[in-house]
Amino acid sequence: MASSLKLPDYLVFVCYFLLVAFYGYYIFKKKKKNEKSADFFLAEGSLTWWAIGASIIASNISAEQFVGMSGNGFRLGLAISVYEWTGAVGLIIVAVFFIPIFLKNEIYTMPQFLQKRYNETVGMLMAVFWLFLYVFVNLTSILFLGTIALSNLVGDGYFHVVMVSLAVAALIITIGGMKVIGYTDVIQVFFLIVGGLATTYLALTLVSQKFGTGTSAINGFNRLLTEAPEHFKMIFKKPSVNSGTAEISRYVSLPGLAMLACGMWVANLNYWGCNQYITQRALGANLHTARTGILFSAFLKLFMPVIVVLPGIAAYVLYQKGGLHQQMLTKGVFREDNAYAAILDFLPVGLKGLSLAALTAAIVASLAGKANSIATIFTLDIYKKYLGRDASEKKIIWIGRLTIILAIAIAIFVNWNDSIGIGQKGGFEFIQKYTGFVSPGILAVFLLGFFWKRTTSFAALSGVLGSLALSVIFDKWLVGFLGTETFWYTAYPDHAGVFIIPFLVSMGWVFVFTIVFMVTLSLLFPNKEDKNNKIVVTSDMFRISNSSRILIGIIMCLLTALYIKFW
Repeated sequence: MASSLKLPDYLVFVCYFLLVAFYGYYIFKKKKKNEKSADFFLAEGSLTWWAIGASIIASNISAEQFVGMSGNGFRLGLAISVYEWTGAVGLIIVAVFFIPIFLKNEIYTMPQFLQKRYNETVGMLMAVFWLFLYVFVNLTSILFLGTIALSNLVGDGYFHVVMVSLAVAALIITIGGMKVIGYTDVIQVFFLIVGGLATTYLALTLVSQKFGTGTSAINGFNRLLTEAPEHFKMIFKKPSVNSGTAEISRYVSLPGLAMLACGMWVANLNYWGCNQYITQRALGANLHTARTGILFSAFLKLFMPVIVVLPGIAAYVLYQKGGLHQQMLTKGVFREDNAYAAILDFLPVGLKGLSLAALTAAIVASLAGKANSIATIFTLDIYKKYLGRDASEKKIIWIGRLTIILAIAIAIFVNWNDSIGIGQKGGFEFIQKYTGFVSPGILAVFLLGFFWKRTTSFAALSGVLGSLALSVIFDKWLVGFLGTETFWYTAYPDHAGVFIIPFLVSMGWVFVFTIVFMVTLSLLFPNKEDKNNKIVVTSDMFRISNSSRILIGIIMCLLTALYIKFW
């Protein structure tokens, strides 16, 4: 495929890049004198509420959404928005209940919380575990999916050039520290939203034109409702014995009411509340600023499907009518992860550059945020505690920078020939499924650590390891042991005919069993050591201001209206 970009597109993109680079350099030079490690890793006291909210969105919305979620929009429709819309509720819960505990107890990293609440063994184990997860699943996936999306636009033969360019751009921003990341993310979000909305607008007008109803985006949206009504169902019904392959595949990915019973909340609360990558933006602020910033990001989450899901649905309708360019087909078949790039290919000169900037902004911001989180965990939870206890502030910062360089280098190496097979799976579901192996145990350890003082360190360690083992059993062997239909689950055949349990159902049950397991162990084997719990939790920490109540009310009203409309 030849490049579809013209000179004006490159000029728009270069302007975006220079704006971010120079603004980031300005922020870096402004804070360089007497730089401390707390400022480098957390931007302590430096980020405003709108910077926190924008940075959370910029870090969250990346290639996995633009590429993976648009691809799921192509296959599943609006239902994939459940991750975004329930994510808004997850952010509300985090803002009200999680963040006050972290800030009151001066928690700067997630392993630090586990060490302070349980013991050093739990904290160290999870620090190492998170490092592997962030490097080999999250960072690598973001870089790979982003490279696919951009190389589809730039043209054949540039895959590795694009990959290295994205990595270098993220590296430039990341080595400046969290303050540079936080404030450049404001610019990234601007391009992300403006460019994303432009792409959605064009997609809808293309649909309108294809069906002879003019160039109205509203007419295009109405045509989507008419041509693909099944793509505007939020809740899939459980398949029957007569259901087709496509219906079964949709339900396995998003198992209707079953996922809302537990699994989706496990995924959301773990991601938004127990994830260094996200919470780090708010851990350096005061409670009011942190809470307002998180609620602001929850409000923005409601509108993300317009940017990342609707283009995928539009691509589906256009594909059904033969309206997509042939170069987007692979061996005559359209790959769902090409959906967003297929829409971008129709953009006019100049606007294509703006959307390219939006996609790049999302990818680079997420790479930078993830790399900074990796550096924070390694430097503060491993190096500073065990390897360099007497290290100076300057040395700690440079250890952080070297960790960033190493993490990004590993991601490039792993992705060079797609060593872990991300390209063989739907990108968004690849990330969700494999992080879902660990989400139940992590969330259980945090929730019981917050709200049940009798939880022991032995139970926490056993819960994390046990939930991982149970997740593997659900995924690989449980159907062989118990069959395809039980009280706990219904298994369905995948594209190869192998019966599998929907991973969101598995995640829910693993979480329930882990909670029961941890409570049982804590009661049977109380540990005197655990009386040294240093985490303070009081009811007054959860009081919220009137302005926060109003914002929460607005978010919940909008969310309720959306589900009523598209149930």
